[in-house]
Amino acid sequence: MRDRVYLDWNATTPLRPEARAAMAAAFDVSGNPSSVHSEGRAARKLIEDARGAVAAAVGADPRNVVFTSGGTEANALALTPGLRRGGRGPAQRLIVSAIEHPSVLAGGRFAQGAIEIAPVLPSGLIDLESLAAVLASGPPALVSVMLANNETGAIQPVPEVAALVHEAGGILHVDAVQAFLKIPINIKALDADVLTVSAHKIGGPKGVGAAVAADGLEGLHAQVRGGGQEQGRRAGTENVAGIAGFGAAVRAAAGSMDVDAARMKALQARLESGLRDHRDTVIFSDTAPRLPNTTLVSALGLKAETAVIGFDLEGIAVSSGSACSSGKVQPSHVLQAMKADPGLLLGAIRLSLGWDSTEADIDRCLEAWRKLSGVLRKAHAIGLERF
Repeated sequence: MRDRVYLDWNATTPLRPEARAAMAAAFDVSGNPSSVHSEGRAARKLIEDARGAVAAAVGADPRNVVFTSGGTEANALALTPGLRRGGRGPAQRLIVSAIEHPSVLAGGRFAQGAIEIAPVLPSGLIDLESLAAVLASGPPALVSVMLANNETGAIQPVPEVAALVHEAGGILHVDAVQAFLKIPINIKALDADVLTVSAHKIGGPKGVGAAVAADGLEGLHAQVRGGGQEQGRRAGTENVAGIAGFGAAVRAAAGSMDVDAARMKALQARLESGLRDHRDTVIFSDTAPRLPNTTLVSALGLKAETAVIGFDLEGIAVSSGSACSSGKVQPSHVLQAMKADPGLLLGAIRLSLGWDSTEADIDRCLEAWRKLSGVLRKAHAIGLERF
């Protein structure tokens, strides 16, 4: 049995051996990828090979892939006023779902007064009727809806969202960072105008991501300026080693995605069956389609920070559904948007699996949950409201 169990794959993943090897080889390529000599062309080839891998993974044209420093920058690049495509747009306002990642809720280059929020249902899925009403209330909009939520794993009905957005003359951005290579993604099937992905969620290095545009998207102007790199959409000498690692991780993840997803789905079922053996346990978005690796769970009276420490002492890494800022715990904005029971908000724990998670890992997690549940019951017995 291994000493530690890692169940925080949605936060970041271990570096795949293929990515590590690709990066090590890239460190020996000394040329600047913008140079035309042999050394420069060797560096450029590493970038273009990775660009092709990312494009193939989402059914896009390689020339439409723009490498960035990560998912956050990719989202900021995508959230650009004035985007247009196929006679739709230009986007004059931004509509985001209430459960988006903070990098999307920040609004990119849109003024705060031009940002509107679309609500979600208690299931964690976007309220399509409300979205249609918001779309009808003003000029063409850029709408940003994540493909799969990073906390609950709920998979959004993106093709239905796209139909509403495009009928209203808008443009659709899809944050696919958490869903990338956990489920099949095709930019044309989703009917997205631009989507964003990140390397470190799939076994690539931290600090590398990409924005992927659909054919014909116009107005995706650089926010980092000063050079002509990345088709003029992102200035600065590219992170050759990081991008090479990204490409290698994409190829490895794509090659095993179906097998990994099926195995994680079985482990998820084992995990959630065990969690439900204990009273007052709630698994969020369990009525919605979800990623095969993500479980957000809570129990009445549970305190997330106590649970995270408890799991850690048992040798298990998990994360809280609450965001900590300046030492103050705040309820998850995702669960608030879902109108979850207030008694559950501060106790949400995210358990996320990966390609080498095992049944033994699940069993250790369930044993730790049993201990926490027992302590919680004792706390209730002596009148403590939250433990």
